[in-house]
Amino acid sequence: MSPSIGSRLRNHWRAQWKSHLGTLVLVVLVFVGVQAWQTREVPSGSAPDFAFTLILPDGSQRSSTLNAWRAEHPGQPVALHVWAEWCPICRAEEHSVTRVSRDWPVLTVAMQSGPPDAVARVLAKRQLSWATALDTRGEIARALGFRAVPAFVVVDDRGRLRGASVGYTSEIGMRLRLWWAKLV
Repeated sequence: MSPSIGSRLRNHWRAQWKSHLGTLVLVVLVFVGVQAWQTREVPSGSAPDFAFTLILPDGSQRSSTLNAWRAEHPGQPVALHVWAEWCPICRAEEHSVTRVSRDWPVLTVAMQSGPPDAVARVLAKRQLSWATALDTRGEIARALGFRAVPAFVVVDDRGRLRGASVGYTSEIGMRLRLWWAKLV
């Protein structure tokens, strides 16, 4: 009688675990290296202050700055999520951003996504109740050190940038970055 498939798989993993562990370590190192390269221009230390037109969840608009917006959330880390309406990866993480924004202050930054009315229409059409800063020319993204979207960074309660990432960031990844910034 031949051994079952499950038994053969267990025997294979037992015999090859070092090889699989090496592969896993290599994948983690490549992932960390790519993230480090993509966020290499994110400034260390204090977040740059910048002015923007803010689209509120009710569709109204007002002028603001990052420091003024942060002052509305005293003693808390806040998240900055840079996205674009034309970006399919940004679209894939919309629901994660929405869920995180229910528990943490999140300012989204619509990079090169059109004038205020166009961005407001996109937010309404996609049912995204986000506070959104307009970055029509990509200047805010560049000031934050991002050259691609989506991007995510936390500004801690002292105004320092922490935990930057470029590309898809999972909901748990966003929450862990915010939680870590609150702890330290």
